[in-house]
Amino acid sequence: MKDINIVFLNYFCKDDILQAVESVIKDIAGSSFAIHITVVDNSNNQDGLREALGEKFPGVAYMNTGSNVGFGKGNVVGFKATPARYYFSLNRDTLIPENSKTIERLIHFMDSHPKIGCIGPKLINMDGTRQDACYRFDLMSILIKPLKQINWDEKYAWVKKHTDRLLMKDFDQNETRPVDWVLGAAMLVRSEVVSAVGWFDERYFMYLEDCDWCKQMWERGWPVYYVHDIIIKHRHARDSAKVSGAVKALVKNDLARTHLLSWLKYMWKWRGTHKYYGPVS
Repeated sequence: MKDINIVFLNYFCKDDILQAVESVIKDIAGSSFAIHITVVDNSNNQDGLREALGEKFPGVAYMNTGSNVGFGKGNVVGFKATPARYYFSLNRDTLIPENSKTIERLIHFMDSHPKIGCIGPKLINMDGTRQDACYRFDLMSILIKPLKQINWDEKYAWVKKHTDRLLMKDFDQNETRPVDWVLGAAMLVRSEVVSAVGWFDERYFMYLEDCDWCKQMWERGWPVYYVHDIIIKHRHARDSAKVSGAVKALVKNDLARTHLLSWLKYMWKWRGTHKYYGPVS
């Protein structure tokens, strides 16, 4: 069994994948841990990723799903292929900082905290500014989350108020602490958690599968933590928010519609079970 299985998911983003994989390979050079890298391809190799990986990184596993099966299901395909003590979902638009030994530090943290089920590192933009990477199960904020996706938090104070609660704006994110959920762009999960709660819920094609998975963990007694001093760079495109306005977004932006559908599934699945798990503060 591997110590960690790192899974990247591709959908017509070959160059991003190659850069992300290269940053991981540099980070794990000389590591004593058994580290496996898996690239799952939702674009059916139409961008030539398989050949590019084989040429540049022959030690990286490539898996072709044959079609776009979605974020959660695609990651699960990669996870299941190689059993490991830890499973790390890492977005194609991430980069590991040089000389940081990030992967080793993630493993060491989890080894030192055997009762923690999942962790998310601090995410920063390419210019070094911090991104929002941890969230609350704030009922009102989740209720209005679709409005955030169409940028209404930039227009209306009442939307911003609840969005700030959701994004934990009252927490400076300079301490490691339990949180309700962490962003799926960089999400490390212990194998015992998988045995207890299963994988990503594949009913979510994309969006909120990370929120749902964390809620399942908390419900079964596995805490979720944000780790402030392990850092990963993330470009974070937010494609579902590129078209502003509720009607325009739903008409013109497929990802906005997908986000809304995932939100509806989440709200229905967890109806009547809202509560906080991490510190409320």
